[in-house]
Amino acid sequence: MQMTPPPRRETPTTWVGMVPIGSAFPVVVQSMTNTDTADAAATASQVLALAAAGSQLVRVTVNNEAAAAAVPEIVRRVRDAGMPTPVVGDFHYNGHLLLARYPECARALDKYRINPGNVGGKRRDENFRTIVNIAVEHGKPVRIGVNWGSLDQDLLTQMMDDNARAATPRDAKDVYIEAMLASALRSAALAEDVGLGHDRIIISAKVSEVQDLVAVYRRLGARCDYPLHLGLTEAGMGNKGVIASTAALSILLAEGIGDTIRVSLTPRPNGDRTEEVRVAQQILQSLGLRSFEPQVTACPGCGRTTSTFFQQMAEEIQSYLRTRMPDWRERYPGVETMKVAVMGCVVNGPGESRHANIGISLPGTFEEPKAPVYMDGELLTTLKGDALVRDFLEILEGYVARKYAAGEAPTLASSAR
Repeated sequence: MQMTPPPRRETPTTWVGMVPIGSAFPVVVQSMTNTDTADAAATASQVLALAAAGSQLVRVTVNNEAAAAAVPEIVRRVRDAGMPTPVVGDFHYNGHLLLARYPECARALDKYRINPGNVGGKRRDENFRTIVNIAVEHGKPVRIGVNWGSLDQDLLTQMMDDNARAATPRDAKDVYIEAMLASALRSAALAEDVGLGHDRIIISAKVSEVQDLVAVYRRLGARCDYPLHLGLTEAGMGNKGVIASTAALSILLAEGIGDTIRVSLTPRPNGDRTEEVRVAQQILQSLGLRSFEPQVTACPGCGRTTSTFFQQMAEEIQSYLRTRMPDWRERYPGVETMKVAVMGCVVNGPGESRHANIGISLPGTFEEPKAPVYMDGELLTTLKGDALVRDFLEILEGYVARKYAAGEAPTLASSAR
C-alpha cells in the first residue's frame, strides 16, 4: 500500500544555487564538512564525497581568514569536478569581517549561515546588518540559525527578567524556547528591513533534545512561513545519534514541518562522514516523502531460520542494489522506488514477496528446499540449488531493464486487487 505524504506547511521557495527549498519541492538533504577549511584540497574532496552520497547542499566552516581565502579555491575544485552542489558558508562571531574582507569568498558561496546569537556583543545588530547587506549585494540567500547553546544572552536575560516579574511565571525552559523563537523571527524581520527578500530567508532553531526540538519547531512553524531547516544539534555518535535524530525529525516531517534536513552525527575516528547523508535519506524514504534507492524488506530471523543463508542473501542483494544504482539511476528513472523482499521462511515470506515489486521467499530450516520468486504480485518461478542467489540477481536485473526502461513507476498487481 502506497503511503500518502502529509500535507506540507506552506512556504515560499528559496533558491540556493540551483536547489529549491520550500513546500513546493521535496525536502532537501544537506550535510557539513569537518575538514580544516583552509585546506582547500581536503575540504573540496569531502564536499565531493558528501555530494556524491546525495547531499544536495554542503556547508563549510568559515571561521578565520585562511578559511575565507580558501573558499573560492574549494568551490572551483568542486565545479571543475563537474559537481554543481551548492556550497554554504557557516559563520560565527566574525562573519561580518570575513565577508567584507574577502569579497571572492562572498561571491563564491551559494548561501550564508548566520547565528544571530554570536555576531558581536553590543554591536550585534550592526554586524548582522553588514552580513545581510553583503548577501543582498551578491544575491545570496541566508539561513538564520539559532542554537540552544549560543543564544543571544541579552535577549534571554531580558525575557527571563520579564517572566520573573509576571503574575504567573512560565517554566524556565518555556522561556528559553520563546527566546529562541524571538531571536530567529526578530533577526528575519531585521534582514527584510535591510533589504533581503522574504523568499531569501531560511530559519533554523536547533536544540539537542528530541521533545524540545519538536516543541520549538511546532511553535516556529505556526508563527512564520519561512522555509525551515531541521536538525537535532549535537545528536551524538552511533546508534544514539541515529535514533535521536530519526525520532525528532520523523515527528516533525510527519506533521508537514521541515523543508531541508541534516542529521548531525559524530563520526568515529576516521569514520565515514557520508553516513549522516544516508541516514537523512532513509528517514525521508521511510516516511514516504522521497525515494533514493530501492528498499529491501528482510525478516529478522527466528528459530525457523537457523541457517544464515537468507541473511547473507539479503546483505548481498542490498550491496548489489547499491552498486548498481549509479548506472540504474541514469538509465532507468523511477528505479529508486522499487521494493525488493528477501524473506527467510513460509510464514510471512510469500505474502511480503507478493507486496514487493520483486521478492523471494527462502525455505526455512525444515522446509522444502525451494524458493518461490514473485514479480508484481504474481508467482514467476521457483528457484533451487547452489546458484539460487545468482539466478535471482539475473531475474532482478532483467526486471529493472524491462520495468523502468521508459521511466515507468512501479504498480503492484497485488495493490490493485
